[in-house]
Amino acid sequence: MIINLFFILFITATVIQLVYWAVIFSKLTFYKPKYNTYEKPDVSVSVIICARNEATNLENNLSRILNQNYRSFEVIVVDDNSYDTTHNILLKYHIENPNLCSLKVTNKPDGSGKKFALSKGIEAANNDVLLLTDADCIPNSPNWISEMVQPLNDSVKIVLGYAPYFEAKGFLNKIIRYETTLTAMQYFSFALMGLPYMGVGRNLLYSKSLYQKTGGFQKHDHLLSGDDDLFVNEIATSKNVALVIEKSSFVYSAPKKSWKAFYRQKARHLTTGKHYKLKHKILLGLYSLSHFLHYVAGLVLIILDFSTIFAVGIIYLMRISVVLLLCRPILKKFDQQSLLKWYPILDAFFVLFYLIFSPNLMTGNTDQWK
Repeated sequence: MIINLFFILFITATVIQLVYWAVIFSKLTFYKPKYNTYEKPDVSVSVIICARNEATNLENNLSRILNQNYRSFEVIVVDDNSYDTTHNILLKYHIENPNLCSLKVTNKPDGSGKKFALSKGIEAANNDVLLLTDADCIPNSPNWISEMVQPLNDSVKIVLGYAPYFEAKGFLNKIIRYETTLTAMQYFSFALMGLPYMGVGRNLLYSKSLYQKTGGFQKHDHLLSGDDDLFVNEIATSKNVALVIEKSSFVYSAPKKSWKAFYRQKARHLTTGKHYKLKHKILLGLYSLSHFLHYVAGLVLIILDFSTIFAVGIIYLMRISVVLLLCRPILKKFDQQSLLKWYPILDAFFVLFYLIFSPNLMTGNTDQWK
């Protein structure tokens, strides 16, 4: 009876996984942009960066943002109560960059996190089109702004961009990049299905008028996180969202170098998931649960009855073959081809990710954004 139960779980989980890959993620596999990349919308853009003790990153990265190949844009850096040399760095950049504006946030409410600083930056923006990134992010090209505004029209007011991490040696780096590609694959594919549910604040565009019309961050202002994903989850529809995955639109940042730092970062990010709309929680939860059960139920089957190893192996190979076939073009789009040969290992290892981070999804415990 127990073996039959786990076999049913294994088969069911595998079928669900195959449906996700064949029906949903394949949307991204075969995606081609519909907009004309040679036509530049005639819009002015406000780039907003919230920085807390980011003097080194601003000194190294801000010039890449200020020197974008775009007709009309301003860069607003919100200094969120920094106590390093952030102010001095911004003063130095002001001398040669009249399109740079800096704000100093000092007296913000307790527990307000990044949202308060970001809201001040949005209030100060002179343009309706807002493009968000972070101080530790580096645009992949001087055409970043040009690429991100391409899909804008009378209907599209939100543009989802891709924000990968730099490649480095070590298994942790592979896990971080795998998790980043998996997350992007999910929110891009769901958007293509007409079910947009999140964006990443390292590379996200939306209109100030839409922000004001929907009340900004008021509905989740009590949470430290969620300035990007919860806001998009609240306001995004099948009509007002587009995505950009041209390599020149990517915004890179350095990944964490220790498992502890990575854990703290992901624990903070994942706490917002419990506040998503119910349909998104069900769809995302079903994918994660079926991914988890595919491996766990298969392993339990082999442990309980080793004679099942052949059947488990055949079914496993069927799923992983479909995964590799469909994710290869996606990894190419994301410029992460080096992950492909590691994908079977990372895909299995990710079961531990669900076990480790499930308490954060349940409790909603958060930490300061910096």
